[in-house]
Amino acid sequence: MTSTQTEPPRTGSDRYLRFTLNGEMYALNIFNVTEILEHRALTPVPMMPDFIRGVINLRGRVVPVIDLAIRFGRGVTSIVRRTCIIIVRIQAPTAGDEDTETTQDIGVLVDVVNKVVRLSDDEIEPAPAFGAGIRADYISGMAKRDDGTGDDFVIVLDVSRVLSIADMVHLQNAVAESS
Repeated sequence: MTSTQTEPPRTGSDRYLRFTLNGEMYALNIFNVTEILEHRALTPVPMMPDFIRGVINLRGRVVPVIDLAIRFGRGVTSIVRRTCIIIVRIQAPTAGDEDTETTQDIGVLVDVVNKVVRLSDDEIEPAPAFGAGIRADYISGMAKRDDGTGDDFVIVLDVSRVLSIADMVHLQNAVAESS
């Protein structure tokens, strides 16, 4: 975000779910999180982008599971004892009708879920234009860690952009065209 842009208004809660991915700390607004699951077997789906690791059956619903490490270009998440799937509910355009939206549950594969933290708007700095190693438009802000480990930051993700269905379809089409 450049200094001439204004910070987008935050919606939802002042509580954030903190999690670790490849040794880095991230957070999602708890308003978007519906549940946290232990890792379970995923059913791979042919012809999907690499970052869609597969789908799970969640009480009769098919839920795609995204590997954020791959989505961010950071390799593949290793499945270990504490690996979790965070179920996130997002608004997505209805198929065939861009003017209406429907809710979509998406699973997010992460190394470990840490805890829920409270972050007020004044504790969250605007997203940097560089330096986090992921697209700046995926970041809604940066917050200092509150665990006394130094000056490390928590990257607060903008879930509507990170898990944008339109963006994922666009990426899939771009990959298909290049191969």
